[in-house]
Amino acid sequence: CDTAGRLHNKKNLMDELGKISRVIDRELPDSARENLLVLDATTGQNAVVQAKQFKEAAGLTGIVLTKLDGTARGGVVLAIKQELGIPVKYIGVGEQIDDLQPFDSKAFVDALFAQEETEIKGE
Repeated sequence: CDTAGRLHNKKNLMDELGKISRVIDRELPDSARENLLVLDATTGQNAVVQAKQFKEAAGLTGIVLTKLDGTARGGVVLAIKQELGIPVKYIGVGEQIDDLQPFDSKAFVDALFAQEETEIKGE
């Protein structure tokens, strides 16, 4: 989804996004299409609400999780997958085009637990 600054709590903009999706469905019914929501890894549990609203408006097929190059973990995507069934397709680990990478669930979970172990040990 090109949210173009749309916030999930701005009804008129979400309605507009839904309309765009319906027009694409009508005009290009057999086209291959991905509706991806870009989420910042620093976003907390509010991301679940955002994903739900955007899924209802535009039928999301996946998530792009950005800003994983810092201390953010992005663990909220686990809740999004469990509650809404929306998979992570790509991750962003920097600002360059090559920093957008296909999502690897095993590497993500390994990194998530590695960070937790480091924090527990106080390093």
